[in-house]
Amino acid sequence: MVEQKPVTLSFEVHQPHRLRTNGVKKDASSLYERYFDDGMNEHFFKDVAENCYFPATDRLLAAAEHFLEKDKQFKVNFSISSSWIAQAKKYHPELIDLLNMFPDDSIDFIGQAHYHSLAGLFDRKDEFREQLRTHKKIIKKEFGKTPAVMTNTELIYHNGIGEISAEEGFEGVFTEGAPRILEWRSPNHIYTQPHMKKDEGNAILLRNRQLTDDVGYRFSAEWWDEYPLNAGKYASWLSAEQGELVNLFMDYETFGEHHWEGTGILSFLSDLPHKVLSREDLKFASVREVTDFEPKGIFDAFEFNTVSWADQEMDETAWLGNQVQRKLFQHLEELEDKVKKVGKENEEFLEVWRKFLTSDHLHHIATKTYDDHSVHNYFSYFNHPYQGFAVLFDHLSDFRIQVEKELRS
Repeated sequence: MVEQKPVTLSFEVHQPHRLRTNGVKKDASSLYERYFDDGMNEHFFKDVAENCYFPATDRLLAAAEHFLEKDKQFKVNFSISSSWIAQAKKYHPELIDLLNMFPDDSIDFIGQAHYHSLAGLFDRKDEFREQLRTHKKIIKKEFGKTPAVMTNTELIYHNGIGEISAEEGFEGVFTEGAPRILEWRSPNHIYTQPHMKKDEGNAILLRNRQLTDDVGYRFSAEWWDEYPLNAGKYASWLSAEQGELVNLFMDYETFGEHHWEGTGILSFLSDLPHKVLSREDLKFASVREVTDFEPKGIFDAFEFNTVSWADQEMDETAWLGNQVQRKLFQHLEELEDKVKKVGKENEEFLEVWRKFLTSDHLHHIATKTYDDHSVHNYFSYFNHPYQGFAVLFDHLSDFRIQVEKELRS
């Protein structure tokens, strides 16, 4: 019998709470409305829902139902931010219902930080731990499953985050297979970190960047020598990969939003489960299933060599790469004790502070060049990073004043 190589297919599903670009709304009826623009949130969410969330999820659900009674099942994993869940419940609650229609064994959920935040980069990790627990409870409440594998926001990872993952009860943690850490080794194995044993729950799953980006970035690129890509060709690439498994982890908006329907991307998504499962040597797996694999080596990402899936550097510089980003992040970190003190009496301050921690805000004010610059601009709703600087600085300065007033009252 031919040995079947597991393919884990995972999607990042996220929408931020966007900031008001025309300044703080000082006559707002709530602290949240003072800083955040629900009109913009609704516009973006409904647009992406029409282009991506509904058509892509319909296709994945159809595949899960088609293979339910077959020898091999289709399985898919979602890393869904709590800010996406909050907006889905507000603007399109039927999306939550749709995800709950998947046959039980065909869908799994990945844990992450509450509101897709950057708290994992704080020196103190109490807030990060609390956010992991909060997100886990939300996923359990909405989808009936407790995540067994986590990923930190944007796959940001170092050994300390791995230790917290294990201590918080996760069986594994997902991150980027950065070449500077892997060197000559393949991402197609399970790894562990120094001084940790597998039975302590520290299975490290690594994203196969090449194969993921063949879909996520290159699918509709006519200059690409593999264009056009179809599901049969892609399944043959998965089959040819050396190693015990292949982990694919991509932005869900790849399907219908980043690559619009006319490129054939949604047809590719429909065909992929059938082409993969028609091969004797491939199968789909949930992320929790592959944590049982024996680690093949050490993935040693010390704290000053942090890994992420962002940009060419694959580190934290997408959010902390320039002086203004670092200064604003420092302001957010320094507010923790004050906000939590105020939050005991007025929880809205804590909620707003956590929404400010969402990674998108600092991502939009990166000042990188070349291809990375294009990526940051694509995702940003600001006209220029300097507009983002001004907006975020204005909002945080005002928020700090409101916190200080509350402490004095």
